[in-house]
Amino acid sequence: MMVVVAHPDDECFAFGGALALAADHGVETYVICLTDGQAATHRGEAGSVQELGAMRRAEFAASCEILGVSHHELLDYQDGRLEFVEFSKTAGRLVERIRRFQPDVVITFGSDGGPNTHADHMMVSMLTTAAFHWAGRSKRYPDLARPFQPRRLFTVTTNYFLPDRQPPLLSPWTVVLNVRAVQERKAEAFRAHTSQAPLMERTKAHFEQYGTEEYYTLLATDTPQPATQMTDLFEGLDG
Repeated sequence: MMVVVAHPDDECFAFGGALALAADHGVETYVICLTDGQAATHRGEAGSVQELGAMRRAEFAASCEILGVSHHELLDYQDGRLEFVEFSKTAGRLVERIRRFQPDVVITFGSDGGPNTHADHMMVSMLTTAAFHWAGRSKRYPDLARPFQPRRLFTVTTNYFLPDRQPPLLSPWTVVLNVRAVQERKAEAFRAHTSQAPLMERTKAHFEQYGTEEYYTLLATDTPQPATQMTDLFEGLDG
């Protein structure tokens, strides 16, 4: 399973349950984060953007370790500027990693940008969606390893809105993932992002109220099929 995110802490607050459950079931996981979060509002004790970036890289690694992530990688894009990247080149970097890792399942944000409608989340959704489709096409990036087609693309969605924010236009979910068994591990991974402590405090009540489930939309598959409700991202896959 491959998860593609925009910032350190995305991997746990949005996808932590799915990652921890996958680890518990022996599924190899790979998390790719496009930026090191230097534009964050909360900056901990960092005295410069470089210090904040280094701090958040270390926090990302610690969070992934808690969640049992098999492989993690943090790329070099600028936080808050993903809408200005060279789309084809950036998607190509994801295509290369999909072809190398060969995941059955790819997960990212929805095009709504998540509960905070972050433009970086919207862009990572679009980049990952393109990479999912292009990875299996022999005419796309023929110099970037052999084509490989993942079987499912999911985007995260939700059943609640953050207060005091304009709500996103959410996609209807097709998967309700019960993450109660790993809820504390997901919270522990979030706590590893010490620079974001004020954010944790502000969202604590929401995690406590809604944190037992994660919601996902099945966006694309390798075979035609009707939309159905599932409780497992790997439901019906062989092997």
